[in-house]
Amino acid sequence: MANSVIQVPIQPDSRGVRSIQFRALGTACVIQFRCENQKTALQFLAEALGWLGDFEAKFSRFKPDSMLSRINQAAGHQWVEVDHEMDNMLDMADAMHGLTGGLLDPCMLPLLRVWDWKKVHKRLPLESEVQQALSLSNWKEVQRKPGKIFLPREGMGLDFGGFGKEYAVDQVIAIARKHGIQDALVDLGRDIFAIGGNGIHPFWHVGIQDGIQTDRCVGGLAVSDYAVCASGDYARRFEHKGIRYGHILDHSTGWPVRHGLRAVTVIAPTCLIAGIYATCVFVLGRKEGLQFAESATGVEACLQDEQGIATTVHFTKRQVQAA
Repeated sequence: MANSVIQVPIQPDSRGVRSIQFRALGTACVIQFRCENQKTALQFLAEALGWLGDFEAKFSRFKPDSMLSRINQAAGHQWVEVDHEMDNMLDMADAMHGLTGGLLDPCMLPLLRVWDWKKVHKRLPLESEVQQALSLSNWKEVQRKPGKIFLPREGMGLDFGGFGKEYAVDQVIAIARKHGIQDALVDLGRDIFAIGGNGIHPFWHVGIQDGIQTDRCVGGLAVSDYAVCASGDYARRFEHKGIRYGHILDHSTGWPVRHGLRAVTVIAPTCLIAGIYATCVFVLGRKEGLQFAESATGVEACLQDEQGIATTVHFTKRQVQAA
């Protein structure tokens, strides 16, 4: 991440809000915050952007020299020594797998490669290819020791896409709080956490994107000290012979989710939890997804399909404002 991004002073607008846009973790990002002191503002941004750069360098599967890539490259061959930060990420991966009953599996990289949504437009993968990849996508096979990990079969691979970006949002918010910033909104590719307010209201306004007419919102959220994550097939998808395929895969079948849901928005106390539940609800579908969200304390969900919108019991009552 270029340090030149923060060399120019970030001036506040009429509300006292400073804003910076950049790319990180493969997506468009925005940080908005209120801070009167210019030096503190720049110190916060320097630490936040530096942390994000270090995080991506270590945990991105797209960087061949990352620690995650080294683990994947050693699959089927040898144990890899890891540091405390990687152990922490692996612990989170294990917790995610357990919380979702294996619905979200950190070892789905073989399936993600088979279903590269940018490349499979002309020919869908063969069922045999899908099943082979699915057989390698099993977190339960991963072997761990303190400070070490081993993927026992060649072709296995880890991907932190199911929770890494969301964890990063929570960490940037923690950095903001460390610098005494009370009003901030961090948006890393529509994984959002907001604290305080926007200078006009004691909250931040976050739109609920329409998963069918994607140029509009179906409502808005008044968010403060809460996270908002969206999941759906409206952003990354392709069509093959008139059939629509999204980028979110169902680990139970090895195929993209295709049960009619277009968009899911989840609010939760942390972005990590909001992101996990948003993806799970989307994979489970309307009925089971709502039940799954209802079972969690502090989690509310809004689902959209061709039939309309459905929400958990307290979603509208607690969070939604008119669009």
